[in-house]
Amino acid sequence: MPFETKATIATFGGKLLKLSHESSSTKTPMDVNLYLPPVSKTKKVPVLIFLSGLTCTPQNCSEKGFFHAAASEAGIAVLYPDTSPRGADLPGETDSWDFGAGAGFYVNATQEPWSKHYQMESYVTRELPEAIFAEFGDRLDAARVSITGHSMGGHGALTLFLKNPGKYRSVSALAPISNPSRCPWGEKAFGGYLGKDQRDEWAKHDATELVKGWAGKEVPALIDVGTGDNFYKQGQLLPENLEKAVKEAGVKGVEVRYQEDYDHSYFFISTFAADHVKHAAKYLL
Repeated sequence: MPFETKATIATFGGKLLKLSHESSSTKTPMDVNLYLPPVSKTKKVPVLIFLSGLTCTPQNCSEKGFFHAAASEAGIAVLYPDTSPRGADLPGETDSWDFGAGAGFYVNATQEPWSKHYQMESYVTRELPEAIFAEFGDRLDAARVSITGHSMGGHGALTLFLKNPGKYRSVSALAPISNPSRCPWGEKAFGGYLGKDQRDEWAKHDATELVKGWAGKEVPALIDVGTGDNFYKQGQLLPENLEKAVKEAGVKGVEVRYQEDYDHSYFFISTFAADHVKHAAKYLL
């Protein structure tokens, strides 16, 4: 489906495009932002997908995360999808901030009424990239894609990388929900989207469980967590569980950094955005 360009904004020598299209996966209109670095005018560039966290839209990170500042210098495009369908008008969709609208958790829902629209895994891994590369194929290299994200989006980046070997060159995450089947956010989301008694299905969307299947292999991952993050302190993120699973499975390449005093906000994201672009660039360029 062709994209409608709602705005074109000059920034760091490139252009941030605010786009919208009709999604066959979610059966709703979907907004998405795309940053094209200046070098994309003359050659195809690789793409870094950024998955946002709870309550966010494509605007949050593109306006406050400053990924495109480092991406401009590196010559990498950045794709910012939305976090859920919008306007599906499902019962209870906007009742809470951590489930429903703005909280799709990057899974394909199997439970009614969510299953009709909340197909975010298919949207992010298949429909959106196919549509973007079809429309911007003269500027974007479909063979070079990496993925990153924050919080719920960090969960999405890690799980989609682990579930789709070979699709992404690298993965990184800022304050990811690392073991969602063992934390309140994940239990609520997975119970609603996948079924409260379907814990085997939950495990298929949990980075800590999925990494066990990569025993002895490499996962080119960079993970940052702030020690001042209240959600980390409350046990919502559980990076230590992921670290333990990585160590026990003998998985190589995973670097977890604890950043003293940093919280969960875009001050944290923007501080370390350049590191995550550089991490992706090692594998994309």
